[in-house]
Amino acid sequence: MSLRARIRDGDAEAFEALFEEMARPVFSHALRLTGNWSAAEDVLSLTFLEAWRLRDRLDADGGSLRPWVLGIATNVARNLRRAARRYDDALARMPRGHPVPDFTDELIDRIHAAERLAAIQEAFGSLRRQEQEVFALCVWSELDHAEAAQALGVAVGTVRSRLSRARKKLEKLAAERQRASVRRQVKGDHDSVVRSVREENP
Repeated sequence: MSLRARIRDGDAEAFEALFEEMARPVFSHALRLTGNWSAAEDVLSLTFLEAWRLRDRLDADGGSLRPWVLGIATNVARNLRRAARRYDDALARMPRGHPVPDFTDELIDRIHAAERLAAIQEAFGSLRRQEQEVFALCVWSELDHAEAAQALGVAVGTVRSRLSRARKKLEKLAAERQRASVRRQVKGDHDSVVRSVREENP
């Protein structure tokens, strides 16, 4: 049975053989038609999808399948060009929108804010419950000592002492985090220098 007849009958191996034979010529043809590598790849894929769909229209008898496949490729490239033109025309008819703002800085700020929030939550979690309550009332909710004492039902002196302890703990933790950050930075710079030296002196 001829290759044509096998392809017409849906023989997958015969179609694979056709692809192996014609893929490069189809791509070259598509590249010449479109002048674009990406578009040529699209034409290549769509050409063989279309060839498989149209396989039952093949005559069992005939010569080379090259004209048939390249004809399909030509039609596919033509249809893609038309679709691209319609798309460009549609874009041209659309009203001009306002410039899209650059959200990069805002995104960076949000990332930094999230990192700060995580650090604050970690530090806040290191406090005792009574210290957390006083700190939250006096620092975040901005109550004075008397108002915080009233809210908690404790003496003003108790508020002062708890707030003082909370601040000292947070300052100590912040200092520890700062030292750790500096150590990481120094280590990172050291590793970077070592890598550079090793690359320059293999």
